[in-house]
Amino acid sequence: MKKIIITLDGYSSCGKSTLARQLANELNYVFIDSGAMYRAITLYFLRQHVDWRHEKEVHKALGEITLDFQYNDQSGQSDMFLNDENVEALIRDMLVSEHVSEVAALKEVREFAVAQQQQMGVKKGIVMDGRDIGTTVFPKAELKIFVTADPAIRVERRFKELYAKNPSITVEEVKANLEMRDYIDSNREFSPLRRAEDAVELDNTNLTRDEQLAIALQWAKEKIAG
Repeated sequence: MKKIIITLDGYSSCGKSTLARQLANELNYVFIDSGAMYRAITLYFLRQHVDWRHEKEVHKALGEITLDFQYNDQSGQSDMFLNDENVEALIRDMLVSEHVSEVAALKEVREFAVAQQQQMGVKKGIVMDGRDIGTTVFPKAELKIFVTADPAIRVERRFKELYAKNPSITVEEVKANLEMRDYIDSNREFSPLRRAEDAVELDNTNLTRDEQLAIALQWAKEKIAG
């Protein structure tokens, strides 16, 4: 059976990563969380007090970063490793969320991450989610899905996710963060978030996880069958 590349793009908190993981599991494909890569880079910049407004500092910092996904037997998923440290939990922190879109908008940062992502897709059989996967990373992917949902639903989902880790978080903070990230992602100069012309849209506002998986899985099987 031939293998294909599946891309999932869309705004923050649309459930892209959840769907991508499920798809990968169903198809026995490799799941690559591109957002985790940008979050890990952001975490490193914050830790090392890198001023990302200065190109030389960014260039030097990127030369000190190694990124890797390693399978976690306990969770049954791949965790993000930054310089051999498991940072999967740390990169989901609100502080990282507040700055990741800024860092990910930098041309050199995107080129650094995209080069690694494209290398991961050489053998195909992957599912990757992000903002520019179907437009920049894999413009020739066989199946491109653009995931969307009502903004209010996205805020609600993100709030529930963050509240479990930080009960002091407010809905207003989450809403402001999502709006900021949407604006930066959509308006950045290099590789902005947009729907690829040949992408199929999946609005999961009123869908359960199982329902959206069934739809995406059917699309994938049709593409694999040719």
